Formats: sequence, structure tokens, C-alpha cells
Amino acid sequence: MKTTRRKFLGAAALAGAGAIAPVLPLAAAAKKHPVVHHVFFWLKNPDSKEDRDKLIAGLKTLSKIETVRDLRVGVVASTEKREVVDNSWGVSELMFFDDLAGQEAYQSHPIHLEFIRNCSHLWSKVIVYDSIDV
Repeated sequence: MKTTRRKFLGAAALAGAGAIAPVLPLAAAAKKHPVVHHVFFWLKNPDSKEDRDKLIAGLKTLSKIETVRDLRVGVVASTEKREVVDNSWGVSELMFFDDLAGQEAYQSHPIHLEFIRNCSHLWSKVIVYDSIDV
């Protein structure tokens, strides 16, 4: 079977699209919902899978808050160790909001306050990074 340059380029484009496809929903969320709330949690008992799982379950309840447009919960990835990579935390939460008012409503929402009451005993440190698309 003879491969033409056009077929080769078409196949290469499809392969490239497949490689970035997992990133597209997150990029789309950032464009549609420009306020980003990224939180990193350090567990009191970092070796406790039970504590980590409780925190993850608690974080996932936050998706029920009306102003939360997208929620991602993650743990440290086993990526290359580099000087600029901080992998000292245990669990992270990444949220998207339509606007600052939505993020503010989230802060005082009963589900968020319940999450804090039920899960704050699990962490020793929390750092929050809020940003808005420019």
C-alpha cells in the first residue's frame, strides 16, 4: 500500500490530536469559567490511605455547590523529580467558577462549611491559589 504525503500528514494530525485530547476538557473549562480555585492539602497522617480517601470523598461533595462549574481532585503524580516541583502535599482540589461572585458564594455555602467541619481534622496545612483568566 502506497502512502501519500497527504495521508501521512492526516495520520500525524490525528495522532497529535489524540495526545492532547485529555487536556482539552480542562482547557475548555478554564476558558468558559475563568475563575480558578486551586487548593493543596497536607495530611496530618500522610501514610494513611484511609485519611486520604476520606478527604477525597469530602472534596468531591463540593461539586454539588451550584456555582462550582468543574471540580478536579488529585493526588501527587509520580513525575520527574526536579527542583521546581513541589510534591510535598497529599491531595489537591481544582475548581472553576464563572466569576468572583460565584467563588465568594462557594466560600460560605453550607456544603463547603460542612466539608470543613467534617474533614479539617485530616489536614495539617492548606495552601490556596486563586486566579482569574487574563
